[in-house]
Amino acid sequence: MSFHGFYNTWIEQLWQLQLQLRQAPPTLTAEEYHHQLRNLVQKLMFHYEEYYRVKSSSAKNDVLSLFSAPWISVLERSLHWIGGWRPTTAFHLIYSESSILFESHVLDILRGRGTGDLGDLSPGQFRRVSELQCETVQEEKNITDELSEWQEGANYLAGTYDDIDRKLEKLAGILVKADELRLKTIKNVVELLTPKQAAEFFIAAAELHFGIRGWGLEQDRRSYMRQ
Repeated sequence: MSFHGFYNTWIEQLWQLQLQLRQAPPTLTAEEYHHQLRNLVQKLMFHYEEYYRVKSSSAKNDVLSLFSAPWISVLERSLHWIGGWRPTTAFHLIYSESSILFESHVLDILRGRGTGDLGDLSPGQFRRVSELQCETVQEEKNITDELSEWQEGANYLAGTYDDIDRKLEKLAGILVKADELRLKTIKNVVELLTPKQAAEFFIAAAELHFGIRGWGLEQDRRSYMRQ
């Protein structure tokens, strides 16, 4: 299966998994409910791991197609950082969701009735989020600098086929590093959250993903109709 075909299947499965998170009903006990959420969060984590495993393999064969990404909209491609979403987006998402939920439950939280959601992050969790964000910003910068060096040396893809192959192989390595950072960021975020908070994080990430995708595909359709 081409990566294009894999992506279409993967995105459909992502939609189904986030629906399961949304619809996860509280069972007889809180422990059972958290266990159910934990299993669903783990499924989402495996789903992302599979995506980056297949993408890494595809990069070795055709890295340029992963940068051009014809299977997504023009809008999505315009927002890409080295073939995908910028890792620090995860932290902006947490801060945004935390702020929205805090405001909706502020009276309960101030009265000491914890909600257990992203609006009820502990001081320790906020501190860890801040630390991870700083670390990720630096790692993003390192990979961006590496890509800049590659671009400076590859302004003219001249030379023998072996020379070009080596340049493309190095580009694939940079893409894989970016994907490894994306996956590591997701894992780090999920590890510091409770199952309920992690479920909310994945739901918010899916909403952002599908929102941008839907808007982008509609813009592409309108552009095509105007031609």
